[in-house]
Amino acid sequence: MKAVGYRLAGPLDRPDALIDFEMAKPTAEGRDLLVRVRAVSVNPVDYKIRQTRPPEGDEPAVLGWDAVGEVAEIGPQVTNFKVGDMVWYAGAIDRPGTNAEYHLVDERIAGHKPKSVTDAAAAALPLTALTAFEMLFDRLRVTDPVPGAANAIVIIGGSGGVGSIAIQLLRAKTDLMVIATASRDETKDWVKELGAHHVIDHTQALGPQIETLSIGQPGFVFSTTHTDQYLEQIADFIAPQGRFGLIDDPDDLNVSPFKSKAVSTHWEFMFTRSLFQTADMPAQSDILNEVAELLDAGKIRSTATDAFGLINAENLKRAHGILETNKARGKLVLEGF
Repeated sequence: MKAVGYRLAGPLDRPDALIDFEMAKPTAEGRDLLVRVRAVSVNPVDYKIRQTRPPEGDEPAVLGWDAVGEVAEIGPQVTNFKVGDMVWYAGAIDRPGTNAEYHLVDERIAGHKPKSVTDAAAAALPLTALTAFEMLFDRLRVTDPVPGAANAIVIIGGSGGVGSIAIQLLRAKTDLMVIATASRDETKDWVKELGAHHVIDHTQALGPQIETLSIGQPGFVFSTTHTDQYLEQIADFIAPQGRFGLIDDPDDLNVSPFKSKAVSTHWEFMFTRSLFQTADMPAQSDILNEVAELLDAGKIRSTATDAFGLINAENLKRAHGILETNKARGKLVLEGF
C-alpha cells in the first residue's frame, strides 16, 4: 500500500524530509479497525515528531493522526463497528500514523463520522476537537463556575486548529463569554465568525484590553501557543482560584506567579488515554460521537480552511511548511491517494 514517511528526523528543507514509499497492508487484530483512509489533516504534532523523533525500525516512520475512512476489516474483539462503517479519529501517538492507504486504530478512540460534511471537512476536526473538549470539560471543568469570577474564558491563539473548535464548543455547550486572541485582520475576522464574543490582540498587553470590557477577572484561561510569553500576564488578569490550561511545550513553565491566587494548572495531552490505555479510554469515542452530532445539528462547523490535494509527500511537505510558521488559520486537509 502507498504511504508517506521519513527515514531521518530533521528539518523540512531536504528532498527526503518526507518520501512516498510502499509498505505492507496491516491486519486487524484484537479491538482494532483496519481503515481505508480517505482524508487526513495535518497538526503541529506531525512536524514536531518529524523534526525530533528518528524512526525506530528499518522502514520509514509514518506520520499523521487525524483521519476519516471506511472500515475495511475488524478485529475479533470489536463490538462497536462493522465493515463498511465510516469513521473518524485522531489515532495513537505510539502507533504508525494515518498518512497511508490503510491504517489500524483501536475502536475505543474512533467515532462514527458525521453525515453532513465531506470526508475532508470531517478530517480537520478529530485531534483538535478531542484536545479542546478534554481541556474545557475534563481539565478546566468550565461548566463549574469559579466563585466570584467573571463568567468568561480567554483563549490565547484563537485562530489555530484547537482555538477554532474550542470557541465553537464553548458557544454550543456553555454560556461563557469567549474572549479570543488574534493579531491579523484575517484571523480576527475568523474567530469572530466562529463565535468569539470579543477579540483582543496578543501582540499587545492582554490585561488592559480585558479591563476595557468591564467584566471583571475571567475565571478560565486556555493557552494554545507561546504560553511562556504570556504566563505573567495571565497571573495578573485571571481571577483568584481560576483555572489555567495549556497544550503547547514551553521550554520552561514557572507557575509560581499563580500561587497567591491559588490558580490551578492543567496540561492537556490528547494522546494520554490511548498511550496509557486508561480505564476511560472509550471516552474519546463518546466525545467524537458527540462532536459529530453537533456538526450534523449545525451547532458547530468544520475548521478546514485549505485543501492541499492528494495525500503524498509533496503536498504534506507544503502543509508542514505552513504549520511551522505558526500562522496557520484553521486546519489543512488532504484527500485521497
